[in-house]
Amino acid sequence: MATEKAPRLLWEPTAKTKAKANLTAFMHWLAEEKGLTFTGYQELWQWSVDNIEDFWVAILEYFKIAYDGQYTSVTDKPGMPGVAWFQGLRLNYAEHIFRQQNNPNPAIIFKDELTGTRHLSWPGLTAKVASLQAFLADRGIKEGDRVAAYLPNIPEAIIAFLAVNSLGAIWSSTSPDFGTSSVIDRIAQIEPAMLIAVDNYNYGGKNFNRAGALTEIIEAIPSLHTVVVVRPKQELALQKDVPVFAWQQTQTEGQRPLRFNRVAFNHPIWILYSSGTTGIPKAITHSQGGILLEHLKYLSFHNDVKPGDRCFWYTTTGWMMWNYIQAALLCGGTVVLYDGSPAYPDMKTLWAYAEEAAITHFGTSAGFIVANMKANTHPGRDFDLSRLQSIGSTGSPLPPEAFAWIYREVKHDLWLASISGGTDVCSAFVGGNPLWPVYEGEIQCRALGCALAAYNDAGQPVTGEMGEMVITKPMPSMPVFFWGDKNYQRYRESYFEMFPGIWRHGDWTEITPRQGVIIYGRSDSTLNRGGIRIGTAEIYRAVDTIPEIADSMVVYLEQDDNETMPLFVKMAAGHKLTDELVEKIKTTIRTRFTPRHVPDNIIAVDAIPYTISGKKMETPVKRILQGVPAEKVVNPDAMRNPGALNYFVKLAERFS
Repeated sequence: MATEKAPRLLWEPTAKTKAKANLTAFMHWLAEEKGLTFTGYQELWQWSVDNIEDFWVAILEYFKIAYDGQYTSVTDKPGMPGVAWFQGLRLNYAEHIFRQQNNPNPAIIFKDELTGTRHLSWPGLTAKVASLQAFLADRGIKEGDRVAAYLPNIPEAIIAFLAVNSLGAIWSSTSPDFGTSSVIDRIAQIEPAMLIAVDNYNYGGKNFNRAGALTEIIEAIPSLHTVVVVRPKQELALQKDVPVFAWQQTQTEGQRPLRFNRVAFNHPIWILYSSGTTGIPKAITHSQGGILLEHLKYLSFHNDVKPGDRCFWYTTTGWMMWNYIQAALLCGGTVVLYDGSPAYPDMKTLWAYAEEAAITHFGTSAGFIVANMKANTHPGRDFDLSRLQSIGSTGSPLPPEAFAWIYREVKHDLWLASISGGTDVCSAFVGGNPLWPVYEGEIQCRALGCALAAYNDAGQPVTGEMGEMVITKPMPSMPVFFWGDKNYQRYRESYFEMFPGIWRHGDWTEITPRQGVIIYGRSDSTLNRGGIRIGTAEIYRAVDTIPEIADSMVVYLEQDDNETMPLFVKMAAGHKLTDELVEKIKTTIRTRFTPRHVPDNIIAVDAIPYTISGKKMETPVKRILQGVPAEKVVNPDAMRNPGALNYFVKLAERFS
């Protein structure tokens, strides 16, 4: 998909902004300490990927990483997968968070649907983490043990992670809105010694009792020897003898001082999970050192987080953005949390919170921004967003119209950092750049140290056309392994089957002539009309401009000599799918793109199916419509709205 002309320029950093950017300070340091001078970001990026080892040594030194030991080599081998970094070093992620204590500012700001905004100071955070650390140690938790969490996005989750990490134990979390079997599928495979959980949570103005689910989870995991329940509402009726403590019992006065156990650089920090919609979720295991370096690099240089900044990302503990946003603490920033629905009681909720908490960096999903656009909200008019410096967007491609909406309705002098990465590296491959302008519909740049390219079918890098997103050199935040994955089999199948030794991420992408990046959607859900690849994001971009449509999903079906491309649409409240609207949808898609983009059928459905982490389930729906039984395609407990599949199952039966 060639880029025909430069898109509209929406924002440019001022000379003052560039001068104050953390990236600029890093380039000055490289010149002074390493004798390396660069004319600008692109030259710096090129050096960072041509000299991978030198770049990550520079990160280690620039951020004055505290460690024991010495490393004999930066990487233990030249190719992927299975690269080990900085062997011989011992360090601790949580230690670096508490090195950045910024006492004039709160460590955490928190709000939920029921209570007012609360602040937790750095001394308060230190005391709570130290107290929980002592409890964990007294319960026998040690280096290498796994501690699992079943928690909402509340301060206790961060406190628990920091206490677990400080001991060198391994963290893993899920959200209480996950289905019971989905939780068990995830955490049972890592055999945790302790579970920290809630027995209820609030969302959308309702309270959800999870005591029964929590009981079932505890009974299903034989390795558990301790359970801690935050804000318990009732006593658990357990059949097995596992001691259950209330959170308050872990917070005792006169606790031992907070200490940090430095572990090997490649020692696991946490275990994240793939969506698990089509099988047992992959238990993606990252390293202490790799995540520490990556988070310092990305939050400092690509988010430009500075001491005192207030950093928010709407997330749950089951999405990697929860792990990611804690890294604001590494930069001396404040983490701003919200627990609840972003649309309760209305779409203005988070914008009001941005005003109240004086948020400087506001992170959300592309879906939230598009929903605001369709709801015709006016955040910049209705709220004081004078402290807001940047908006981050991820989860799915952000359409150009949403870029324009932000500058029109939120703030004209605002840095929009659309980013893309994933659970696989707990960071972004491509994203923000405070030194470069923002163009409509484009992610600004490839991240430092990330050798990203778009490959054509011949495995050659291309610019100005759509190709497979690949990473050609290792990054320290790539998984050290998948938990329980013997001989790296699932690891290799996940990333290295298409191009040996090259990480294939599974997205269609384009490197533009401006060195920006466009994401077209997942390559495993390609629309291949007449031999021409079409990214699903292009279809959604067009449909998102039609106010009568609340949501949509497109799939491409081929069987024998037949092919069809249906578009499924969820109607906005008060609208029906009429012949006139069908024609409007087709005309809009044809006008904005090509006749090949126009679907063969447009079908109204009650809901579009999503994973718990907010991904449209294009591939599972495609397989169901091709006749594969739903139970072999998807685990309903890994879905946000499992009932949404019912229509597609019935549709498949009709044509079987």
